[in-house]
Amino acid sequence: MLKLIYQFTEKIRDKVSKLNEKGQGMVEYAIIVTVIALVAFTVFGGDDSGGLTKTIKNAFTNADTQVNKVNGSN
Repeated sequence: MLKLIYQFTEKIRDKVSKLNEKGQGMVEYAIIVTVIALVAFTVFGGDDSGGLTKTIKNAFTNADTQVNKVNGSN
């Protein structure tokens, strides 16, 4: 009888261990996605207060201004 109980508890431990590993993997993926989202928001800027979007916009505006100066139109 003890052997049967021991086998049963080992099966339960094995299944719980697998569930914990899956749960740990899901948490790790959630953390990775959150970090990527934060980096993307920081780089591209969400409110035009800075970030890569504003830098790119300024670069094209400056290039347009320089081209217009060369062409003689303002």
